Parts: sequence; C-alpha cells; structure tokens
Amino acid sequence: MKIKYIVFIVLLLNVLTSCNTTKPKLEKEAHFVPTFKSLSKHKAAPEWFADAKLGMYFHWGPYSVPAYGSAWYPHNMYKDVGSVRKHHENTYGSIQEFGYEDFIPMFKAEKFDPEDWAELFKNTGAKFAGPVAQHHDGFAMWNSEVNPWNAADMGPKRDILGEIFKSLNKRGLKTIATFHHARNGQRNADKPELWKTAYNSHYVYHPDLPTATTDPKLRKLFGNFETIEEFNKYWLDQVNEVVDKYHPDIIWYDSWLNLIPKDKIMEMAAHHFNTGLKNNKEVMLAHKQDDMPLDYSVMDYEQGGRRDIYPLPWMTDITLGESRWMYVEGHKYKQASLVIRNMIDVWSKNGIVLLNVSPRADGVINQEQRVILKQIGDWLRVHGEAVYGTRTHTIFGYGNASTGQGHNEGQSATVKYTADDVRFTIAKDKKAMYVFFLGEPKAGKKIAMRSIGGYHRNIPPSPIKNVTLLGSNTKVDWEVTTDSFYLTMPEVEFNSMATVFKFELE
Repeated sequence: MKIKYIVFIVLLLNVLTSCNTTKPKLEKEAHFVPTFKSLSKHKAAPEWFADAKLGMYFHWGPYSVPAYGSAWYPHNMYKDVGSVRKHHENTYGSIQEFGYEDFIPMFKAEKFDPEDWAELFKNTGAKFAGPVAQHHDGFAMWNSEVNPWNAADMGPKRDILGEIFKSLNKRGLKTIATFHHARNGQRNADKPELWKTAYNSHYVYHPDLPTATTDPKLRKLFGNFETIEEFNKYWLDQVNEVVDKYHPDIIWYDSWLNLIPKDKIMEMAAHHFNTGLKNNKEVMLAHKQDDMPLDYSVMDYEQGGRRDIYPLPWMTDITLGESRWMYVEGHKYKQASLVIRNMIDVWSKNGIVLLNVSPRADGVINQEQRVILKQIGDWLRVHGEAVYGTRTHTIFGYGNASTGQGHNEGQSATVKYTADDVRFTIAKDKKAMYVFFLGEPKAGKKIAMRSIGGYHRNIPPSPIKNVTLLGSNTKVDWEVTTDSFYLTMPEVEFNSMATVFKFELE
C-alpha cells in the first residue's frame, strides 16, 4: 500500500510539473536581425532541400503574349535596333502606340489550371515548385497591394502565385517564388552615355521613349522612380508582401541582386527567416553570383554546374527549351535523355535542379513539354531510390563528357554523354551505393571500375554484398581483384535514358 502511495505522489508531481513548466522552444523564440552575425546562424540549406533533388518553376507573364524572341522582349522592343523591335512594329505597330503595357490585357491565362499544373509537377518528380513571381518586366504574378501592375487586378485577373501555391500545398510539395525584379529599377535617366548600352536596368531609357513616362502608375511598371532609393524600397516591399501573404519555402533570386543595397537584402533575409520561424517552416534563400553570403544562402548556377563535388548543397536552374525560358513559337526542346543525364551529373556533385517549363500565354503547357516531363517522371519512378535523399560518394564518378563549371556551363543542349560516363550517389544510411551509366552499356561487357573510388582502399563505405539492376530483380555479376573492381553487364534491355545499378553494402 505504501509503494502505491509513493507511486501516486510521483505521478502527481510529474503531472503538476508538466502543467506548470513550458519546455523552451529555442527555434521558435529565435529572432533574426539584419546583420551578418545574426543571419549566418540560419542554416543555408535545410535537410529537406538536400533530399529533394528536383524542383520546377515557370517563366510566364505578359512577355509570353508575343511568343517571340525571349523573356527579354520588354527590353528589346524599346531598343532602336534588332529583330524584336522590327517584329514588334510589324506586328503591333509603333512602340509609341503599342507599349509593353498593352500586352497585359492580352495575357488572359484563360486555360490556366493550377490543379493540372501541380499534378504535372508532382508526376514529373518535383519536390518543390512555384512561379517566376516577378520577372524583370515589373509585372507581379500575385495579388499585390504594393504593385498596381499585378495579375489579380489586370490581365488574367487571378492570383496566379496564390492559386498554384494552394494546389502545390495540397499535394505536399514545398513552394518556391523566384524574383528577377532587381533589374526593373531605372538607373540611367541621368546618364545619357548609358542610354543605349546599359544592362543594369531592364528598360531602355531615353527622354523620348515611353519608358521615360512620369505617369504615377505607369512609371512603376518601367521602374522609373524619382530616386533609386525609392525603387529599392519598392523592391523590398514586394518581396515582403509575398512572404507575408504566401509563406514560400524558398525565395530565389536571379542575377543582378547585387544592384540592391546590402542593407535591403539583409532586411529581406531577416524578414523571411523570422516569418519561417513564425510558421514553423525551414525556409531558405538562393541566389546567383556572389550576391549573398553562402553562410545563409545557396548558390545557383544558371544552366550550369560544377566540375567536381562541392561540400555545400548548390543549385542549377535549367530550362526544357534548348535556350529559351519563356514560350517561343517554334522553339525546340531538349530531349528527356539529355535532361536526365544532366540532372544525374548535378546530383552526383551535391547539386539540386530547378527545372523551368514555358507555358503559353493562354495557360497551356504544350504537349511537347508534357511528353518530356512524363519521360522524366517515368524514369524517376523507377530510379528515385538512387536520387531522393541520397548524398555524394567520395568522388562524383568519371568519364569523358565535358560539363565545365559556372553559369551556362554543363547544362547546355550540346553536352554529349555516353555509357563511358559514370556517376555515383550513396544512400544516407550508407547501406547502398548507386552507379549510373549515362548511356546504354553493352550487354555482356565486363567493365573495369577502379575509378569507383578505390575499392581496394575499402571504399565504398563498407563491403559490397550484392549488385542488382535497379528497377528489376536482375542480379549482376561482379568481382573484386587486387587491382580493380569488375562489373559484368547483364543480358537485358537497358534504359535508354540512364541505367542504374544498386550496390547493397554491409
């Protein structure tokens, strides 16, 4: 009886203690301020991002209406030379009579179906997705109170970003909003020597051009503010609005973020991180060039990559088009096999891919792109085990394909991969290693793979138990000698995109 009484007292004390004591949630109570010291305490790349491997986004806006040239149509149409200016005048008339703002009522997006798009992204294998929230052109793709030129008030008259985020969230995908509007600010009004040549502002400036307007509303589209300081605040207010209203997991910046003062960038980062804490989300930032410290952001290489493994997770944004990012009539697309092989190369070097699709102005993602996306998705459904949640081996692999390093290096439509190009990944628990052949091996061929990382030096992390062809029950013959590791290609039909072997480790 005495023991029962003691037990009762202990239990009661535990209950009272739990009721009166709140465990400190340091991650909730943390607060970031716009200083490097504070921001650098935020993890640059969350674990979920390193696991995700693939995200998707889309270049879509009023610039999609002409479906000509590139997403730089708004810039090029105001230049006095070039094919875009000629096309514009021949098709729509003088820039004095038909300006960029006149494309907006034509951007109706009448066939936009966020449920269909979100399902398409998920089936492709993406783990996060979202829109170009604002390109260089100054048109916001969300319901904005800051920017009067927005998709909810004109054009589609729909909250594009909000709708696609809602559909993505329903499917358990993380969200990304990309911003390219640092170039939107007009910086050359008082610099005549730069009116024809400067690229630090998206819209060409000349006092006689419509871009020099003083109309209170229209000047916001062209970024033509009284002072650049006024524009910098406008830049920040728009990003903060998206963070406050839609809570993206990733904010990603295109080039030219260096045009924005460092204090504004740090204000943006602190607000994004604090909002993430408030909403119990592990958020992150991505950028290009050296525009933010890697202590609290992830580097992105446009259509690029790295020659070797990098110790920090990094990113590349690539497009399905051979070179274009928006929908352009008649533009060709990369083959699914090239896209997959490029992505495998990125994954083997600790990178994550952000894949761009190009919808038409009416909201249709055409069949040509859908076929490629289905092929990517089909391949990932079979081989996803070798991709999602994996980490790099001690070396990325070997081969003859020249992938280069940096922006526009390694992800072009001209990289040539063959079965002699091999890449590796390792399961996080190190119980499996995955070997990718970026081409079709020859059945029956015995391949020496000393470059597997020096197996004779006890690499992989532990001895191999078994080797199988991923996606089948086919067992593969292998042999270890004092000088190399040998893998004999089984007598099967290999995947035309990329063949993957699973090495089960002890």
